[in-house]
Amino acid sequence: MENRFEIHFAPIQGYTDWIYRNTFACFFGGVDAYYTPFIRLEKGNAFRNRDMRDLDPKNNTVARLIPQILPGSPEEFRILAGKIREMGYRQADINFGCPFPLIAHQKKGAGILPYPERVKTVLQTIDEFPDLDFSLKMRLGWESAGECMDLLSVINNLRLCWITVHARTGKQQYKGTVDEEGFASFYRQCTRPLFYNGDLISVEQIQNIVAQYPLLRGVFVGRGLLSSPLLAADFQGNETFSEELRKKRFFDFHEALFSAYESYFNDERLLLQKMKSVWDYFLPETDRKWLKRIRKAGRRDDYQIVIKELFRTN
Repeated sequence: MENRFEIHFAPIQGYTDWIYRNTFACFFGGVDAYYTPFIRLEKGNAFRNRDMRDLDPKNNTVARLIPQILPGSPEEFRILAGKIREMGYRQADINFGCPFPLIAHQKKGAGILPYPERVKTVLQTIDEFPDLDFSLKMRLGWESAGECMDLLSVINNLRLCWITVHARTGKQQYKGTVDEEGFASFYRQCTRPLFYNGDLISVEQIQNIVAQYPLLRGVFVGRGLLSSPLLAADFQGNETFSEELRKKRFFDFHEALFSAYESYFNDERLLLQKMKSVWDYFLPETDRKWLKRIRKAGRRDDYQIVIKELFRTN
């Protein structure tokens, strides 16, 4: 793999499914890798159908897709990694970063971070899969940033392609400010290739991170790409986009996404529900009166009329 600065599209449950990823990749450049939202085990070590559908190689057309897994034990790790391998993938991202309490209280996601021995036991299972490459997504800790420092002796000696650190604790979830000091401490002592994650919504912010941490392997961006889909392309600087071209690209993307979801759901209610959720992040500068009209649209045709008026008048 070419050793250059990369932008990876972070997975966000409920938003970055395979339809969204495929459509996004057709319209916006600059993203070097996409990730699936994490797959996990249900009771009886069963997989969720939606996870398998999202992971199915036949459904994915992006150039580089990395499945993300959520193990809480070596046994779960073996089953999840085995499934990834069975489906033809040769790389997996291990999620120790999910901050949601229902996950964390099971000592999974960021909830595993206060338990160094458990972390070590789970991650040692990597050695059982020499034919797979692994990366690790984590937080600075669950309670405090010091927890990630306690894990460095383990992490630095693992066969990991890279580590991505969201510069918050799990308890913060996505609230408050990122802990730059905590991330800087980890950055200075981490010997594995490192990605930064947390509150990157503009080119200037990415540039500042690059300047502060010149040895970074790249950045992991989620909400920033949902809200500003040209963010990665703008940072890479391979193409210049006028305001007119930007608006056209956003509209064309929206229409293609609408069409793809319409074909998949074949149900007006589910289609509108899904498309309205896109506006949770998409184009956050949109005036509230337009967002209100979008949310009130009760029929497919009503929704499309609002969207066409929005793009025509703005």
